[in-house]
Amino acid sequence: MERVVCLIIPPSGFLLDERVFMSLGILRVASSLESRGVKVEVLDFSGILNYVEALSDYAKVTKVNCFGITTTSPQLPAAVIIAKVLREFRPGATIILGGPHVTLVNAALKKGSVRAERDMSEIKDIFDVLVAGDGEEAIFEALSGGAPRLIDADDTASRLFVSAQQQDSLAWPARHLVDLESYRYEIEGERAFSLIAQLGCPFSCRFCGGRSSKSFRLVRMRSSENIVEEMTHIHFSYGVKGFMFYDDELNVNPGLIALMRRIAERQREIGAEWKLRGFIKAELFTDEQASAMHEAGFRWILTGFESGSPRMLANIDKKATRAENTRCIEIARKHGLKVKALMSIGHPGESPETLAETKDWLLEVKPDDFDLCIITTYPGTPYYDEAVKHEGGWVYVCPKNGDKLYQEDISYLQVANYYKGRPGNYRAYVHTDYLTAGDIVAERDMLEHVVRQKLDIPFPKDASALLYEHSTGQPGILPPLILRATS
Repeated sequence: MERVVCLIIPPSGFLLDERVFMSLGILRVASSLESRGVKVEVLDFSGILNYVEALSDYAKVTKVNCFGITTTSPQLPAAVIIAKVLREFRPGATIILGGPHVTLVNAALKKGSVRAERDMSEIKDIFDVLVAGDGEEAIFEALSGGAPRLIDADDTASRLFVSAQQQDSLAWPARHLVDLESYRYEIEGERAFSLIAQLGCPFSCRFCGGRSSKSFRLVRMRSSENIVEEMTHIHFSYGVKGFMFYDDELNVNPGLIALMRRIAERQREIGAEWKLRGFIKAELFTDEQASAMHEAGFRWILTGFESGSPRMLANIDKKATRAENTRCIEIARKHGLKVKALMSIGHPGESPETLAETKDWLLEVKPDDFDLCIITTYPGTPYYDEAVKHEGGWVYVCPKNGDKLYQEDISYLQVANYYKGRPGNYRAYVHTDYLTAGDIVAERDMLEHVVRQKLDIPFPKDASALLYEHSTGQPGILPPLILRATS
C-alpha cells in the first residue's frame, strides 16, 4: 500500500498578513519524503480563519494515519487545537510535532532550564513524537515503528543532522504542494517568492532564539551554483522575478560577492531582470558588498539594528555599535539600496531615556521603512534560558551591568499574542525597573506613530482573513484545492 503523510502548517494569526512567505522548512521535509517515494499532502492553514472547519472536513474523509505539524512558539496554541481535532476524527493516528518551538525548548532543556523541562513535558503529553532540529532525515525515524518520543536531530554528532556538505544534495522545497497563487508578495512591483540560501546565524544576541541550538547557530552554506539554479527553476516554473532571501545574515557568507556576481551573470544569460531583498549584518556591511548586491538586483536590505541606545546595544550583545549601524545605512543609500530597520524594545534596563535614543536615531538616519516590536522571551534565547524564578515570574539579569528584564510566566500552549501583534493591540509580557508592561506598550505605539509621521512612512496594511470553502461539495478533495481561499 502506498505510504501517505499529511504535513500541516498552522495559522499565524499574530501576523498582519500570513500569505506572504510560505513555510519552507516543512516543504523541505516534504521534498525529502517525495524523493523516497512517500506521497505527501500538505494542509497550509496560513491565513485561514476557519481552519478548524477545514481540518475537520479533511480528517473525516482522509485515510492518512500519520500527520506532521511544524510550529513556532506563537503557532503552538493552533498546533494544539489541530492535534485535538485529529484525535477526534483520526483516533490512532500518529501525530509528529517539529519545527522551531520543539528545537528551541529542547536546546533550553539541554542547558538545564527548569522552564524548558515543564514546557517539554506539556507538549509530550499532546503529541506522539517530537522532532528537534533538522527534519529532512529525522522524519523517516519518526515514521518508523517504535520511534522515541523525542528525536534529537539538533546535534552535529547525529546522523540526522544535515551537514553543510549535504546542503546541495537536498531537494528544493516542495512549493508545488501549496496554493502558490494565494501568496502575495512583491519586491518593487515584481511578484516574489522566498528562498533560503544558507542556514544559521553565529551571533549571540541575547533576545534571539537558537543561541544554544546547532541547527540555528551553525552556519551551513549552499553553493552559489545550487542557489542560482533554484532561482532559475522558480523563475521559469512560476514566472517569478522577485526573490526574498530569508537567510539570517547574508553577509556572513565569505562568498557573498561571488554569489552576487553569479546571480547577475545568470540574469544576463537568460535575459531576465530580478528584484531581490534580504537581511544583512550591519557591522559586516561594506561598499563592495553593497555594489555587488545592487548589481545582482537587490533593491532592499533589512537589518536588525534593534535599538538606537548604546546601552541597549551592549545589553543585547549586538556587536554592532550605533555608529556602525549609521554607517550601514549610509553605505546602502550610496549604492541605491533601500533599508528597512528592524527595531525592538523592552530589553533589560529599557527606560524612557533609551527609548528616546532609539527615536532620535531613527529620525536621524531616516530608514525607508521600519518595524518596531516588543521583545519576546522565547525558549532557546538567553533571556529565557538564563532567567531565574522571581515573584511568580522570571527575571534575567544582564551580566554586563546588572540591568534586569522581568518576564511573566506564560503558557506557550495557550498564549500567542506575545509575538509582535497588530498596531493598537500589542501586549507586553515583560517589564523593567523603569517601565511597566503597560508603559512599554504605550511607548511602543507612540514611538512608532511619531517616527512614521515625521518620516512619512505609512503603516502596514492589515490583510483580510481568508475563509476555507467547501470545494464543489466535495470536502475530501486534497489540498491545495481543499483550501481554496477567498478574501
